[in-house]
Amino acid sequence: MKTIAVANQKGGVGKTTTSVNLGSCLAAEGRAVLLIDLDPQANATSALGLEVAEGMSLYGPLLGEELLADKVLPTRFERLFIVPADIDLAGAEIEVARLEDHLARLRMALAPLASDAPFDFVLIDCPPSLGILMTNALAAADELLVPIQCEYFALEGLSKIVNIVGKIQESGINPALALGGIVMTMFDSRTNLSQQVMQEVRKHFGATVYESAIPRTVRLGEAPSFGKPIIEYDPHGVGANAYRALAKEFLLRNLP
Repeated sequence: MKTIAVANQKGGVGKTTTSVNLGSCLAAEGRAVLLIDLDPQANATSALGLEVAEGMSLYGPLLGEELLADKVLPTRFERLFIVPADIDLAGAEIEVARLEDHLARLRMALAPLASDAPFDFVLIDCPPSLGILMTNALAAADELLVPIQCEYFALEGLSKIVNIVGKIQESGINPALALGGIVMTMFDSRTNLSQQVMQEVRKHFGATVYESAIPRTVRLGEAPSFGKPIIEYDPHGVGANAYRALAKEFLLRNLP
């Protein structure tokens, strides 16, 4: 079982879109996937058509009061499961910070799943902040996947999260954490800016950047409001094809 934190402290970069659609495409490729919605806004939960239900989030497991396995729900897609989010997670930021080993709470909650290994991949959709929840995700993950928008400030935001990874490694909380990949999102081949940002990120991070870029499309923006991943909402569109290509590339990198 490999745990991937999908994170960027900047909002609006396609983080939840990538978590939901990559997870859906990996499941369609025959892999068992658990999507953990760690964002109190619960966007990944609603993007898969689930109602936000009180008491079903990671809040209890993070406090050590409940088992994470009891929070895992099936989705209507074969092999794709979810731990939904709810507003209680906002309170977890404060309450978890008071606990002993507060940065390792998610890792401890995931440990029984890791030993049983019922999933090939766990994708953690992190909130867009550098708080306790994201830090817990980075402490629990094997790798970090960073979606970044093809815009002017992309490298600045990326450098901040790379620094956070370094601090997590140096602190000893998770010395094995790796920057597993960077996904360029909202790419518009018609603009010079998208091309320049892509070139600049590749120059600095080389093969860490996925070849599969996610285009800016109206359909990708519409799909969450219908509670559907893009491969269900617009299965033959450019967005669906891009996420299928990303899933195949992801598997090439992450399977022996």
